[in-house]
Amino acid sequence: MKTLPKISEAEWEVMKTIWENNPCTSNEIIESLEDTTEWMPKTIKTLITRLVKKNVLGFNAEGRVYYYYPLLTRQECVKAESKSFLKRIYNGTLKSMLINFIDENELSKEEICELKEILDEREP
Repeated sequence: MKTLPKISEAEWEVMKTIWENNPCTSNEIIESLEDTTEWMPKTIKTLITRLVKKNVLGFNAEGRVYYYYPLLTRQECVKAESKSFLKRIYNGTLKSMLINFIDENELSKEEICELKEILDEREP
């Protein structure tokens, strides 16, 4: 499995916009993010440039307009981030993470049943 680059929290916001509106121009990305962030257009363009350098985004140039598209799926990035989080915070043990989340959160009866079903499906 190839190693995926680390994506910062701000870069994730850009990626979410691109995954939802693929392909899109930098102006479309800026317009999409101006409602949810206070970032200046230059900041967003810097984030786009970083993502291109990390080979997370590709682009097609049509004249002076660049259309950006993801080189990785959302699922690939989520999977890589999940593994990184698990390794960093819980020493790679899923059991420790699950116990922490269950202890710290109220689960409804329905959620408990769903978790049991998932675990039963995975049982060898």
